[in-house]
Amino acid sequence: MSVLVYVEQAEGKFKKSVFEAVSYAKAIADQQSTNLTAISIGDVAESELNELGKYGASKVLNVSAAQLKTFVNQAYASVIAAAAEKETADIVVLSNSFSGKGLAPRIAVKLKAGLADGAVELPKIDGPKFEVKKTAFSGKAFAITELTSANKIIALNPNAFGVKENATEVAIENFSADIKQSDLGTVIKDIVRATDKVSLPDAELVVSAGRGLKGPENWGMIEELAGLLGAATACSKPVSDADWRPHSEHVGQTGIAISPNLYIAVGISGAIQHLAGVSSSKVIVVINKDPEAPFFKVADYGIVGDAFEVVPKLIEALKAHKG
Repeated sequence: MSVLVYVEQAEGKFKKSVFEAVSYAKAIADQQSTNLTAISIGDVAESELNELGKYGASKVLNVSAAQLKTFVNQAYASVIAAAAEKETADIVVLSNSFSGKGLAPRIAVKLKAGLADGAVELPKIDGPKFEVKKTAFSGKAFAITELTSANKIIALNPNAFGVKENATEVAIENFSADIKQSDLGTVIKDIVRATDKVSLPDAELVVSAGRGLKGPENWGMIEELAGLLGAATACSKPVSDADWRPHSEHVGQTGIAISPNLYIAVGISGAIQHLAGVSSSKVIVVINKDPEAPFFKVADYGIVGDAFEVVPKLIEALKAHKG
């Protein structure tokens, strides 16, 4: 038996979350005293595939079929399941990204596997017992899930497991699998990426703001603070609903769920719907002039003050530090 990890690529490049997934899968392979194989689908340069060996993959299955150049949920799931059967992999790991959330249950059905999505720690293995700690209730709690099936699928939350180098000699092998026409019923024709911005799901640092900023004309200081920190920008639901910011920046229960190392919330009260999407953040900093704002109850650090006074001072301090 072995471990298989799916490595998601974007325009031929791997994100940090991929290397986290490979590092995590390698740690599981070491627990099981077995080897780790990665599977890449799409056009990826050999030099990029070789990078996977740095984090513990001893083999990379490279799939470059023309009809799979862009992400196709059902077809990708079929290919990954076929690769797992070829490698006799009883554990499949992937990132719990937007694509991963669609792939994981489909792969589980094809392999008759148990699924733990939103994993945040290495599984605890004690004989036949295989337990995975994962997020539950939109990130408001943790659950310990025991996988009792022979095959197991684990989707790892971004930023939950560090990137760990474990240099291994890697062999690259071309792989093809039968793709049914029914798997191609829905095909993505074009993807437009915001290449000039840090991706929210992958961001280690996020600066977010809410209605406390009073209007879209005041967002310049949020973008400046984020730029100085190398952070992504985000917002609360009322802000995106009012078209102050694009809906792609909305974090919360009905928006994007994130788990950065640092989340700075400016002028956001902290309603339960918002907390559901950000509570997995490792450190939460809240800036709000209302000392009774619910967000302060879950914050690691809080500043009671006017955002229009506090944020410029933070920007000034960061510029001085960088200088």
